[in-house]
Amino acid sequence: QVQLLESGGGSVQAGGSLRLSCAASRYTANTKCMGWFRQVPGKERERIAAMYLSGGSGYYGDSVKGRFTISQDNAKKTVYLQMNSLKPEDTAMYYCAAGPLCYDARYEYRYWGQGTQVTVSS
Repeated sequence: QVQLLESGGGSVQAGGSLRLSCAASRYTANTKCMGWFRQVPGKERERIAAMYLSGGSGYYGDSVKGRFTISQDNAKKTVYLQMNSLKPEDTAMYYCAAGPLCYDARYEYRYWGQGTQVTVSS
């Protein structure tokens, strides 16, 4: 089993920045891809960023491309999501997830964190 623990959420004004962290208890063959999802009430959980722990530039949803950056610190088993130029529409619960491959679909991810709330005010 793998535990994922997110941190770093909070409230910020539009145009501000936040950095989310996701600490994994361990890495396995089923955690080769680490992703960030977000969800607002009444809507589907969407993947906004993902990357392979082996390296690479990462994958981004159109809504966050150019503003958000996913990165990792292997020694700390931690993945980050740097969020800049935040907008009110970025307000959501943000989840860290891990899976064997960087697919879009949430059901492809085996492990999930508990979520951290991000609120952006105008």
